[in-house]
Amino acid sequence: MQFTYHIPTRIVFGNGSLDRLHKEQLPGKRALIVISAGKSTRENGYLAQLETQLKKAGVSSVVFDKILPNPIKDHVTEGALLCRTEKCDFVIGLGGGSTIDSAKGIAIMATNEGDLWDYIGGGSGEAKPVPTWPLPIVAITTTAGTGTEADPWLVITKVETNEKIGMGYAGTFPVLSIVDPLLSVSVPASLTAYQGFDALFHSTEGYINTTANTLSDMYSLEAIRLIGKSLATAVNDGKNIQAREDVSLANTLAGMVESTSGCISEHSLEHALSAYYPALPHGAGLIMISLAYATHIAQSKVCDERMVAMAKALGKSDATKAMDFVTALSDLQKSCGVDQLKMSDYGIKEEDLPKMVQNARENMAGLFMVDPVELSDEDCLNIYKNSYR
Repeated sequence: MQFTYHIPTRIVFGNGSLDRLHKEQLPGKRALIVISAGKSTRENGYLAQLETQLKKAGVSSVVFDKILPNPIKDHVTEGALLCRTEKCDFVIGLGGGSTIDSAKGIAIMATNEGDLWDYIGGGSGEAKPVPTWPLPIVAITTTAGTGTEADPWLVITKVETNEKIGMGYAGTFPVLSIVDPLLSVSVPASLTAYQGFDALFHSTEGYINTTANTLSDMYSLEAIRLIGKSLATAVNDGKNIQAREDVSLANTLAGMVESTSGCISEHSLEHALSAYYPALPHGAGLIMISLAYATHIAQSKVCDERMVAMAKALGKSDATKAMDFVTALSDLQKSCGVDQLKMSDYGIKEEDLPKMVQNARENMAGLFMVDPVELSDEDCLNIYKNSYR
């Protein structure tokens, strides 16, 4: 066994933790606040709440509010320019994974020349080392999906080439993360489900990844257990605070999985879908391909014991075989009302699936290298086809 443990982020977890932000040691005196292009961050009062906390801490701020659900490189470039112009000395991501990921990208480009794709390692990226340390990043999550508040990763799309690629290194860990489950109460049921399943797949993929280790296993199984216990309740009764706490904690633990193990090719396959069809929420895309993907892994017989352990953690206490995980996963999707999602509803055409395989292979090849079993292009295409409707 070999692993590196490095999660330097200070995580403040708990209901009402945003209201205590002013008591934390913030990494600068002028912040760029990165939020989504939608209305919810303002309408729910989260932006005003944050601005009040910053004023109490003696920190001035400016807002950048253009981030899309599938964030794009152009907005990272624009946000970094604003950050420099306004002489901000740290970046706050307030929102979901797309917003915090964008904040990480902006923090990189606020201190470095060129283009973000100069530092991206896949696809058309040039894989250059980042010469100057990014600005400090503070993550304040209003959703429970990506775990980006506890890991260094950011995923950004280059629109002109349909490349959706992840990157990250020690410099892109947030220095401080606020995880206040009360902020997730306003998330609609469908998005709660999509985000919760994203956290689940970060955990399940990390558990069967060839880089899995004792520490990542502990985070994975507890995250899976919490999601199995409480995600359906959070979806169907969004004001249930205990369920929101459980899913928020599962999400943060899933970020720790990403920091100690990582994703496998299931995420590569989804990134290709939402790179071409950006209206597709990432979590929804994962749900669409997950049963066929898990079935392929189960039938390969390479990690039966781990599949059984995941099934038990998800709530199927009598699990004895790998396919029991597929059953438990299917049951959870039904309980959350997401078992009828269709690729075709997002404009995805079946004849385009082969180019999705190629896109996944070219842009996120590294995730295929840590799969528990080698997937051929034919295997990938069959997973897509078996998922398509």
